[in-house]
Amino acid sequence: MNPATVWKVAMIPWYVFAGFWLVSAFRVKRTKAREKSADRLITLAVVITAYLLLFSRWLRIGWLGVRFLPQEDWIAYAGIVLSCLGTAIAIWARYSLGQYWSARVTLKEGHQLIRNGPYAWVRHPIYTGMLVAGVGTALVVGEWRGVLAIALLVAAHSRKARREERMLTLEFGDQYTAYRQSTGFLFPKFGRSGMGTPADQS
Repeated sequence: MNPATVWKVAMIPWYVFAGFWLVSAFRVKRTKAREKSADRLITLAVVITAYLLLFSRWLRIGWLGVRFLPQEDWIAYAGIVLSCLGTAIAIWARYSLGQYWSARVTLKEGHQLIRNGPYAWVRHPIYTGMLVAGVGTALVVGEWRGVLAIALLVAAHSRKARREERMLTLEFGDQYTAYRQSTGFLFPKFGRSGMGTPADQS
């Protein structure tokens, strides 16, 4: 398949992801507590840089534009499948959160415990989905800029997730502590079942 056509196909799951986010962002509860603006700005700067590396060809500077994978169709197809899987996980997690979602670390008014969807196994499935989708796109790109982008996303999402967990531990106490013990951070804990899943902002 023509590389330009492959890229257009690879962008489809991201367009679906962005469209769902835009529509669902208008149906959330009021915020009662949120992270510091400085923390939010740092996260945004790192995430934006990561996505520019993934999606913008003008950052193919020096070694960033060197390929780490051969330009094979099957690798690109595998990347597209991963991107579809990752965005599907993120959308499922966002749907499960409903009105308690936020783009930043927050607690909503009347924050509730959610016990369904991917939160039964993973505490931050939106980030999980975004990382899986990012890895898929990095495979399509096939250049070292994609690897750097994933490293930045892992750092940004992990840092943000830990801030969320501190806030949720203060809000839910022992319930959230028990939840952390039965679920994985970004990926499931094999051999354990997630019980009593609380809502999260990720």
